Amino acid sequence: MSLGDEPGYGDASRGEDGGYGGSGQTRTRLPDRPGDVYGGARRRGSSSRSLITVVGVVVLLIAAIAFANRGDDSPSSGGEDGDKAKTSPTAASGDHPVDSKVAGIPSGFPHTGEGAQSAAANYAVALGSADMFDKAGRDQILATVITSSRVTDFEATLDKAYTPQFNKNVGLNEDGSTPQGYTFVSRTSPIGTKTTKSSNDTATVEVWCSGLLGLAGENSTNPVTSSWFTITMKLEWADGDWKIVTHSQKDGPAPVPGDDRASSADDIAKAVEEYGGFTYAR
Repeated sequence: MSLGDEPGYGDASRGEDGGYGGSGQTRTRLPDRPGDVYGGARRRGSSSRSLITVVGVVVLLIAAIAFANRGDDSPSSGGEDGDKAKTSPTAASGDHPVDSKVAGIPSGFPHTGEGAQSAAANYAVALGSADMFDKAGRDQILATVITSSRVTDFEATLDKAYTPQFNKNVGLNEDGSTPQGYTFVSRTSPIGTKTTKSSNDTATVEVWCSGLLGLAGENSTNPVTSSWFTITMKLEWADGDWKIVTHSQKDGPAPVPGDDRASSADDIAKAVEEYGGFTYAR
């Protein structure tokens, strides 16, 4: 669940509308048939071709092991930063994540492009958490991640979105509490980030995410489901940190669902209780 998942919510200034991200697709496995690459009749290759394949794999494994065991004393090239491999614009920076938090949310991001992306990723997690369904918890999150001049507007907008009926739609009680005997799940996991526009004190960052939302329990009519969506945040540098000015969301990109068997409600509830989250760094 992420900010913007509630019906009708989006960034009004951008004319965008929020919504539940992604939808499931079912794949049908067809009977084996000649020429079918996936599941077709197995072809018997010659022994010489098999031997060549095995030898090739062994050579690649040896090369990979040698590369992995290479020491740090290898010659560097490329000047002052020669010890760092050249990376694509979307590769991780290698910088350590921040070690401070405000209201349980990572804070104190550097005044850099990477810092803005790290802030956006961590704010996406907070805005997609189960705490957003509680008025007090939601206000605390907004006060932490939203720029001070916009906090009141965000509070008013989300108070209208998180209605008793909306809470019932996701399986909660009207006041946002979890029914007895169930575990409410609302998590957002950033997959990657990119900056689409930036200046010295502002940055527009997109965060590609997967999400979990639902009620884990034996008789739940709202089982935990997954979704994929992209969040766009405009950030500004204020009060010594990056803060959100505007926020919007759109569906996808969503991969083709795999063949994983759905876990039981007990397994999902146990996983949510036992597995914690991360602090995300660009």
